[in-house]
Amino acid sequence: MAEPSRNEVLLVQLVAMFQFAAMQQMGKVANPVTGKIERDLEQARLSIDMVEMLQTRTQAGRTPGEAEILDKVLFELRMNYIDECKRAEAERSGEASGPTDSAPGEAP
Repeated sequence: MAEPSRNEVLLVQLVAMFQFAAMQQMGKVANPVTGKIERDLEQARLSIDMVEMLQTRTQAGRTPGEAEILDKVLFELRMNYIDECKRAEAERSGEASGPTDSAPGEAP
């Protein structure tokens, strides 16, 4: 297996930064500064949309490994986002119901 190029490593690191930010914004991991769990679904959606934009804009020049990483990260983030939207809706309504927000990458 060939050694990944510098640009491949940088793209993966950039995607990982947005992935961590989105997970933190969804309340899945604690804020490293405050140590508290915080949820900001609007910001999480923006972070997920940034990863989706990277996927779209790099489509022509991606390696198979980069494509696989982007696909997996987006799938994980979208599923967690949907879960958190459902949780937020249930907290607002006091019962388990579907999310009012659409998943990132889908029309609202």
